[in-house]
Amino acid sequence: MDASRNGPEPRYWEKVGTVANTLRELEGPILIVSHVDPDGDAIGSSLGLYRALKVLGKKVSWIADPPRYLRFLAREEEYSNPVERLPPGATLVVLDAAEPGRVAGAPVEGFVINIDHHGTNPRFGYLSVVDPSKAATAQIVKDLIDALGVEWNPEIATPVLTGLITDTGNFRFANTTPEVLRTAAELVGYGVKLAELTDRLQWRPASYFKALGAVLSTVGFHFGGLLVTAHLPPGLNVEDSDDFVGLIRYAEGSQIAVFFREREEGVKLSIRSRGGVSAQAVAVRLGGGGHVPAAGATLHGVGLEEAYRRVMEAVREELEHAGYL
Repeated sequence: MDASRNGPEPRYWEKVGTVANTLRELEGPILIVSHVDPDGDAIGSSLGLYRALKVLGKKVSWIADPPRYLRFLAREEEYSNPVERLPPGATLVVLDAAEPGRVAGAPVEGFVINIDHHGTNPRFGYLSVVDPSKAATAQIVKDLIDALGVEWNPEIATPVLTGLITDTGNFRFANTTPEVLRTAAELVGYGVKLAELTDRLQWRPASYFKALGAVLSTVGFHFGGLLVTAHLPPGLNVEDSDDFVGLIRYAEGSQIAVFFREREEGVKLSIRSRGGVSAQAVAVRLGGGGHVPAAGATLHGVGLEEAYRRVMEAVREELEHAGYL
């Protein structure tokens, strides 16, 4: 998400054109998937491309399981079930997944097209467009749909704009470049109801607000306030709980925020940073990945106490590297 740390991908437009030409020429089925625990960019970019390919008359399926706050974007008939094997002659288009192991909904096999903006992406697949200088995968999808020659409409533009909005923190994050704002303005010009969209993206269930007080009671400050943490108390199961890291990250004086959530497979971490501190570096140390200001990881087979210990070690290393300690 930070172009200063991840430069533009060489031959970007050539690669976009190659993928567009390939998609236009495909005659077999196309399956569109993204990553586990999809966010606004994963859902928005994949749904936007799905609708564009439907306009071209392609036999395309969209396999996704959005969180509750994003389900309004799609109609029920647009969802397809996950598959264990690809149909014969199928093409798998993977969006916003930093590595094959994070792909959800279909096996990463056969003819794979990889479209992403994570700097840690190994460029898997037969074709790939991976550009870490882009604020969101949706920004790449915008260019790809233009290259496909599909006529824009609100149905296609709304999910694509959603990807831009969510991955730039409503245009508040450092990845909000002039290019991002120009792209957003263009998408709004295609008929997106911006006020309705941004309002709807903030809706949360009653359980979210009931849990908010419990989560805030766990807030802790470490390393003189440079690190702020919180966790979802045991026994609470709240959809869209990743929002909580967005709240604690605004603690005055903090350079990094980490939110912990216990799950069956271990403890999921959501990490945000600023001021030259890399959330990505912390996540990579913990077996995860992401972007410089926003990243995540899952610590498998551990509880909260051990997760906190490992996070403290990783954050200490990064704060020392960034010159804060």
